[in-house]
Amino acid sequence: MRATVLGAGVAGLCVATELVARGCEVTVFDPSPRPGPHGCSWWAGGMLAPFCEGETAEEPVVRLGQEAADWWERQGVNVERRGTVVVTLGRDRNELDRFARRVQGHERLDAAALAALEPDLSGRFDRALHVPGEAYLDPRAALEHLRDRLEHSGATFVAEPGPTTGVTFDCRGLAARDALRDLRGVKGEMAVLRSADIHLTRPVRLLHPRFPLYVVPRPGGLFMLGATQIESDDRRRSVRSVLELLSAAYALHPAFGEAELVEIGADARPAFPDNLPRLVRRGETIHVNGLFRHGFLLAPALARMAAEAACDGTRPELYHEDHD
Repeated sequence: MRATVLGAGVAGLCVATELVARGCEVTVFDPSPRPGPHGCSWWAGGMLAPFCEGETAEEPVVRLGQEAADWWERQGVNVERRGTVVVTLGRDRNELDRFARRVQGHERLDAAALAALEPDLSGRFDRALHVPGEAYLDPRAALEHLRDRLEHSGATFVAEPGPTTGVTFDCRGLAARDALRDLRGVKGEMAVLRSADIHLTRPVRLLHPRFPLYVVPRPGGLFMLGATQIESDDRRRSVRSVLELLSAAYALHPAFGEAELVEIGADARPAFPDNLPRLVRRGETIHVNGLFRHGFLLAPALARMAAEAACDGTRPELYHEDHD
């Protein structure tokens, strides 16, 4: 079977990987030669945290997201399985109870247990949650790895669009609004800090009614800060959002106040009105889109289902036929 994939972000690369694994001859159209800041996937946090996402996300996100860590490991990507720590400031302690009611698979920690798990948070919080079944990866390294692996497996990458062959998988994100009219942009902003004074071994979420924060450790003393979610496809970096991120990081640990500000980034994530992804089939084109804030978490499951629909003729979950 021949197949064409439009877009080489996390969705496109995962779809191409699933197709190659089924013996398909795959051509990927993408104008950029390598993964980079032009793509929404570049700015992701890389958390594989289906249970924590269940605080606000629908049930399919939690269930399908549990496939992600195993899938990425099977592709040879380094996945850190250390769980997620969730904390809150004293004045917002009710937020932790609310979060615990909505999230499965967690265990409660007192101050001593938290200090044993993350010594740099010792004395800062009197209680916390630990979600041991979660993981994280470096999204930029994962994109580079998938791209290299696909090239070595025989997939062809082409910069200029041309005639397509076989089934086409449209994974262009917001660029596909020319075909998917109800797709919208949700802006996310992030910052990367470097500090030799803070050592965290797993993602930490700081709950806050106005400025929720997650901090994801990366190699070389780097920490990715994220959590902004703005209904806009504007890709400009705003002063207010950066101030909120940095203020929340300082509240998590004052040593972040002396950290080096390495990078600030923003992009718009594609989402449908219900914030669930979809496979939309129109003739010989299958649109794989609407991953919202769950790109690295849900792309493996969506890619598997897209390949099953094309290769096996199934009608998987989240699959829609559009005959317009």
